[in-house]
Amino acid sequence: MKNAVAGVGLAPEAAMVTFPIHMFLPGSDIGPLRERRKELWDGLTGWQPRVARPAATARMLEAEGATYEEALTRANNFLLANRWGDGLPLWPATIERVDWILRGAATPRAHVLGKFPPRGGITTVETCAIALAMAGGRPEYLPVLVAAVEACLAAEGFDQLQATSGGPFPAVIVNGPVARQIRLSSGFGLLGPDPQHPAGASIGRALRLLQQNVGGALPGVGTMAIFGAMRYTNAVFAEDEQALPPGWLPHGTLRHGYEPGTNSVSVVFASGAANVRRRGAKKETPEEDALNGMWRMADFMRTPNLAALAGWEKGTPGIMMLAPIVARRMAGIGWTQHSIRRFLWENSMIPMEQMKRAGAPAWIEIDANPVTRASLDLDPWPICRKPENIVLVVAGGGHPTHSYWLQAHSPTVEGRVIRTPETFERLLADAERDLGRGDDARRA
Repeated sequence: MKNAVAGVGLAPEAAMVTFPIHMFLPGSDIGPLRERRKELWDGLTGWQPRVARPAATARMLEAEGATYEEALTRANNFLLANRWGDGLPLWPATIERVDWILRGAATPRAHVLGKFPPRGGITTVETCAIALAMAGGRPEYLPVLVAAVEACLAAEGFDQLQATSGGPFPAVIVNGPVARQIRLSSGFGLLGPDPQHPAGASIGRALRLLQQNVGGALPGVGTMAIFGAMRYTNAVFAEDEQALPPGWLPHGTLRHGYEPGTNSVSVVFASGAANVRRRGAKKETPEEDALNGMWRMADFMRTPNLAALAGWEKGTPGIMMLAPIVARRMAGIGWTQHSIRRFLWENSMIPMEQMKRAGAPAWIEIDANPVTRASLDLDPWPICRKPENIVLVVAGGGHPTHSYWLQAHSPTVEGRVIRTPETFERLLADAERDLGRGDDARRA
């Protein structure tokens, strides 16, 4: 609540009256609210700010030790003690390291990207560089992180997504040649960990540090995510555009209209993940195998827990990942991106009887969106307004057994073009010098 107050420009120490959570549960007694109404009146009419003048400019912090290891340990202990860490060791954001990361900036370091909700911390390109430095990133990763932050800040209801009890986390899909250039994985183990493709972990972890340290999404304080998002690094991965079947369009083109080959990010707020066993167990024909797998995917998507309700009209119910070998085999027997999404949409609809059994209609009735409320008349109930809402991405290792469903809680799917500096080729050469030639580079 303090974060939300600060995020709209009010003093964080504004008057507040707190009540126990059980007062807001079904069948509870709200009598204490009436009994304590004077506290509410006094807070509204008598509160005065404690701070009379702006805080002084923050100074650089120092950590000393007899050895580098001791100084690094003390720095990490200090970060954790002040709740600026994520529980794993961090690189201290020294002036030299942040300046190095800023070599990847396409705009000035002071360029303001916006306010990071719910706390409303001002976010600049330098802020992103500091987070990326702490996360162990490199300069060539900065353009992707900046674009992802821009997409997050533009997302509808991002302040609520940051603070909600459901714990949605950003899933960043990268399109364009930049993904391979910075060693962002689109193949085996693309969600990590993968030491051959370190970019996704660093970018995602930096984004998470921004969510916490600038946006105030600290567990139990700034975010009410009951179980958390189960991720230190969010999810940052690339679509395998080189493996797209003939005639299939990249996600950035399909969803956002970018020209193929455009470096871009697309941000979906995921709330969970499920591995779907797609391949048959015996000697099914290719047609039978494809259809059986499609039914399994639709069955996973057809659930009345309403995770996708927030994105019913303009967002998405989730990301369905197809391994490249599966996409090519399906395309070879006549499936298209449109027909796959149409099948999944039609066959993931939920009978209204099942919706009522789960108490789902009540959530639709109180939804703020009139378009979503009107969907209550539909039986069966589609998990999103149209097939095009479903995000379909070709990515993953070269194996046909599984598909992957990232369930979403995403009111919108935001895209942004990635801007790289004029010195980007030099940064890539430096990465090759430091890390050796990656597998993708050797295959090129």
